[in-house]
Amino acid sequence: MKKVIVIGAGFAGLSAAATLSKNGFDVTLFEKNNSLGGRARKLEMEGFTFDMGPSWYWMPDVFENYFKVFDTTVAEQYDLIRLDPSYAVFFSKDEVFRIPANLNEFYQLFEQHEPGSSAPLKKFLADAEYKYNISMSDFVLKPSLSILEFMDFRILNAAFRMDLFKSISKYIRNHFTNPKLIQLLEFPVLFLGAKPNDTPALYSMMNYADIVLGTWYPMGGMYKIVEAMVSVAVAQGVKIKTNETVSKINIENKKAVSVVSNGVTYKTDIVIGAGDYHHIEQNLLEEKYRNYTQTYWESRKMAPSCLMYYLGIDKKIEGLEHHNLFFDANFDKHAEEIYDRPQWPTDPLFYSTCSSKTDNSVSPQGKENLVLLIPIAVDIEDTEEIREKYFNIMMDRLEYLTGQSIKPFVIVKKSYCLHDFKNDYNSFGGNAYGLANTLKQTAILKPTLKNKKVNNLYYAGQLTVPGPGVPPSIISGQIVANEISKKFGEDTDNE
Repeated sequence: MKKVIVIGAGFAGLSAAATLSKNGFDVTLFEKNNSLGGRARKLEMEGFTFDMGPSWYWMPDVFENYFKVFDTTVAEQYDLIRLDPSYAVFFSKDEVFRIPANLNEFYQLFEQHEPGSSAPLKKFLADAEYKYNISMSDFVLKPSLSILEFMDFRILNAAFRMDLFKSISKYIRNHFTNPKLIQLLEFPVLFLGAKPNDTPALYSMMNYADIVLGTWYPMGGMYKIVEAMVSVAVAQGVKIKTNETVSKINIENKKAVSVVSNGVTYKTDIVIGAGDYHHIEQNLLEEKYRNYTQTYWESRKMAPSCLMYYLGIDKKIEGLEHHNLFFDANFDKHAEEIYDRPQWPTDPLFYSTCSSKTDNSVSPQGKENLVLLIPIAVDIEDTEEIREKYFNIMMDRLEYLTGQSIKPFVIVKKSYCLHDFKNDYNSFGGNAYGLANTLKQTAILKPTLKNKKVNNLYYAGQLTVPGPGVPPSIISGQIVANEISKKFGEDTDNE
């Protein structure tokens, strides 16, 4: 059996490890932290449980397809429910959109704010469905190692309908005029990757994922997905090592022959870097074996980082839903202060999740677990004083918009920001979400999943294909595992 070492036990690493083990490889998974899941770890404090990272469960088909490979189902792994309303959007104290799970009710919401808009909305969503289905079947599963992968008539024909060269901002405005409805459709872009003006209209497929496929929640929290994936990996025979800090990948004759972790050398036949791509290249490899220079990385447009606060509240909070978006500030200005003029936002939009609205197990009775999040630029100053300033900004607005006192009832409080992303995940620039979803950073234009100079070194995760987010990270691990299986699985002498 070929030995594989996977570095990083986030979604991509777990996915790659389990898939390769099922395919007959001897897999060991190294994780630098003392718990698994990467950015999706959980935090437990004084009876409160918080998802430390991802909190949105979109694209449920990806999770179903993943577990199906291992002859199990989501239902067998965790209790998944659809949220209704999906989320709330606060435009002001008196104007709050509660986004219904029912599609007809969603059409009515649009009609209420822009009469006649339900007809273009149906066309918009039909086009978004087409993009989603084509992307998930023909594009997202491509390893993107060569342009030739896309030289298929059906794919090329579909590409003309995918709106790759039109911005999602312009595309949405071709259908709607109400500024609040436009913001509603643009929000996944700001929080997950780039300015709407710089994002291809291809990504309207995320509106289909949001509005039609819905927002879901695994009871017990997003960490239930991690637990399920760990269980599957272990069942396949994956050996998992925590508190293992890999410091070097040794190369001989253009092959990775071993990794060094905590001073111990482990021999291997194949290595997958499923941690931060930049860190693995720049810090674990000699310069002559790197795909990219530091200058290349510095030229990349990164998705945002974020400031998060995990809060235990000693009362129930009125007016909040499970997911809440606070858009009572200038959307465009905040986006500019992330991407164009990197700085702490003057007047930030922010987000909160309050999963205790859905799940009694994540907080003590009569209390709430509340996470606050501001998307921010990467590599800006991060101090406790700045964090506290923005904590007070968010809390003051939260209290005003919901019409109640909350800050005096905070009994648990922990912040997480740029320095933490760098320390815990070796995150390039302290990014939270990977690379921005711009046209110049799509498919073959992303950092490649295969090392060009080392025959048995691969990469997985949100800095390579297919991109940022939980479902793409899971798919990334599968793509890499399949590429390795094709190359090394049939002919054990093929290196």
